[in-house]
This record gives sequence, C-alpha cells and structure tokens, in this order.
Amino acid sequence: MSMDFTPIYQRALRRNGTPEALELRLLDPLSPTQIQCLEDHRYLAMMAKVVFQAGFVWRVIEKKWPAFEKAFLGFDADKLLLLSPEQIEAIGKNKDIVRNHQKINSVFANALYIYDQQQEYGSFASMVANWPHEDFVGLCWHLKKYGSRLGGMSGPRMLRYMGIDAFMLTGDVSMCLRDAGLDIAETPTSQRDLKKVQALFNDWHQQTGYSFTRLSRICACSIGSNYASQN
Repeated sequence: MSMDFTPIYQRALRRNGTPEALELRLLDPLSPTQIQCLEDHRYLAMMAKVVFQAGFVWRVIEKKWPAFEKAFLGFDADKLLLLSPEQIEAIGKNKDIVRNHQKINSVFANALYIYDQQQEYGSFASMVANWPHEDFVGLCWHLKKYGSRLGGMSGPRMLRYMGIDAFMLTGDVSMCLRDAGLDIAETPTSQRDLKKVQALFNDWHQQTGYSFTRLSRICACSIGSNYASQN
C-alpha cells in the first residue's frame, strides 16, 4: 500500500518554521556524471575516515586527518597494495594517526576491494555511478560483504559523504518510517525490513521526485528531537 509523503513534509515544515529554514537542513546528491568523475582514492579515504570515526571522537580524527593522508600515501590503492609487511607495520606504529590495528588493516582490505572493482568496472566510481538507483540497499550490502568494516551505518555514511544518493536509517528516520505505518523493527537490519524500506523510498521518490538523500533528511527533520531551534 502506498504511503503519502505529504504529511511527513508538512510536519517537517511546521517544526522548522519556513520552507527556507527547512531547506537549509537538506542536501542533494551529485549527479551520476559527477559521481563517475570522483577519484577512487577519495572513496578509499572516505572509507577509512568513517571506519576510524566509528566509536571514536570525530573531531580527533578530523584534526589528525592530514597525518592519515600522508601515512596512507594519499589512499592510492595501487601504492598501498605494493607496501611490504615492514612498511605496513611502520604505519601501525605511527603516533600521528590513531593506532588501531584492526582499523588500519581495514584500509588495506578496502584498497583490495577497490582494486577488484576497478578490474571489473574500470573504476570504483563507475561501479557506484552505474549501480541501479532503486537498489541502494543492494549497494550497501555489497560494501558490507566485500569491503571491510563497512556494515551498519559506516557504508551508507561513506556513500552520503561522497555525494551518492543515500538514505540513512538513523534512529529518527527509522522512527519516521514506523510512524508512517511501515512494519519494520525499531532498528531495521534484516533483509526483510531493508527491502520494505527500499520499496517505500522508491515509492516516495516516484511520488515527489525527491532524491533519497532529501527524503531521508526530511524524515529526520519531521520527528524526534530534530527541531530547528535545537540545532
């Protein structure tokens, strides 16, 4: 059964005061052409950033990020995959970055992930740009299965930060979907629930012409503690 997006937009509008105030809190994704032009080393860098941010103080990672860029050779997958075990060990001892060995190892695992996609699609960016728009859940599943530490919110967050059209199942967005009548868990993680979420966002995209990114942000602004006066 189709669910009308209009009441959600109207509630977000009331909570933010004016269309202009709400608009300031929204985002739009890049076009497929723009996505295709992104360099693969930036995808690897963003994968690393969201992995290191997970469970850590984000501002510390941001402050140290120039050192990360230097330590990981600008996140060039080809260069990283040629490093010797001794060179990799030296990165793990670098005091200028966060020395979490599991997360450091994930950078090299994701460099191999990106390399594999380059062999199949020409570039990682091409794989992402040509992924079927109506199957964002499938793209997130691909990141989780073949990448390293890109499950949960990390994969979708990486895609959103790179400008990919992405919905984020934060607590507020999930609450909004449940409030709209979608029968999903409070924290939807099962394939059954994720397929329902995808179908609903596809329907809302058809209704409104809005991107998943915009729909997701409007949902977040329509419920919970997301009042303009509190942000």
